[in-house]
Amino acid sequence: MDIQNNVDAEDSLNMGVATKIRFEYEDDEVETIEEVAASSSNLEEDSTMFEPEDSLLTGDEKTSADYYFDSYSHFGIHEEMLKDSVRTKTYQNVIYKNAFLIKDKVVLDVGAGTGILSLFCAKVGAKHVYAVECSSMADMAKEIVDKNGFSDVITVLRGKIEEIELPVAKVDVIISEWMGYFLVYENMLDTVLYARNKWLAQDGLVLPDKASLHLTAIEDADYKEEKIEFWNDVYGFDMSCIRKQSIAEPLVDTVDQKQIVTSSVLLKTMDISKMESGDASFTAPFKLVAERDDYIHAIVAYFDVSFTMCHKLMGFSTGPKSRTTHWKQTVLYLEDVLTICQGEALTGTMSVASNKKNPRDVDITLKYSMNGRHCQASRTQFYRMR
Repeated sequence: MDIQNNVDAEDSLNMGVATKIRFEYEDDEVETIEEVAASSSNLEEDSTMFEPEDSLLTGDEKTSADYYFDSYSHFGIHEEMLKDSVRTKTYQNVIYKNAFLIKDKVVLDVGAGTGILSLFCAKVGAKHVYAVECSSMADMAKEIVDKNGFSDVITVLRGKIEEIELPVAKVDVIISEWMGYFLVYENMLDTVLYARNKWLAQDGLVLPDKASLHLTAIEDADYKEEKIEFWNDVYGFDMSCIRKQSIAEPLVDTVDQKQIVTSSVLLKTMDISKMESGDASFTAPFKLVAERDDYIHAIVAYFDVSFTMCHKLMGFSTGPKSRTTHWKQTVLYLEDVLTICQGEALTGTMSVASNKKNPRDVDITLKYSMNGRHCQASRTQFYRMR
């Protein structure tokens, strides 16, 4: 497979000294994360009671988009995201500590869910906020806005960004919590980019404006045995056909930082204020250098998010060395068990693209090779996040 031109990906091969970036995300705490030197993500929230009309579509008539938005109609998913203090507190601090970005501005909240980001913006003096939510949670958001006395500042609109019309020609700020597992799962980034292209003023802001995807490698023998190799012998029967499916589906789980065997590498950086829709599909090289003698059972992906327009750089990391978020990390198990010695490298490329049949799913192609003292391996594996 040809590697597309990608400046960020090329930079990821320069395994120089990592820089330290301080991300402030709580009133009294500062998180320090490592980001490999290089140039420079919606699980959005929706919950509510089902409206009668929501159940009129039959299973055959429903599309993947219908199921996607239905999943955000239940309060449970919003509860999980709101209780993710790293996520929610970061957005709150970005808005409250940088009110100059929002005050007297017209704001568009893409995928508003319960309306929490809209409420934050209204509280610091936004001129008006248009909160767009496609699921039936929009009805709850309207009630929440009214109960908190912001109905004159926040207008909740139910519908898809691609189909609604705003009462204004342009907005000054677009804010959204669009990031999915593996950063791009659920493909809400395209919706934010559509809104940016259609409604954002020439000197407007997108919050957040930067997101980056990172890789590392881990030892995970016990869990791989439990989740993958289990299917080889189930009460004396060969069910390895299911093993093929299980290893092809990335696992979203919390990784213990003690499992990390290699360096971390920046795979891709996205500038939300400038990128185009197609940029979220890419092929990028990686080089992971072993920090100790150990085995490698899986590649782990995680992402960082930055708000660079603040007085101080603000954001958060979903990496295994940072505080746990509801995104956790994404684990891609390898067919091979790699024996690696300190200083040796696992190299390869990763290709990421939306699935053609269901654009909210993500197709991942991993090519890796290693030529070490005790292990030589070369393989291509295919994964699908669904």
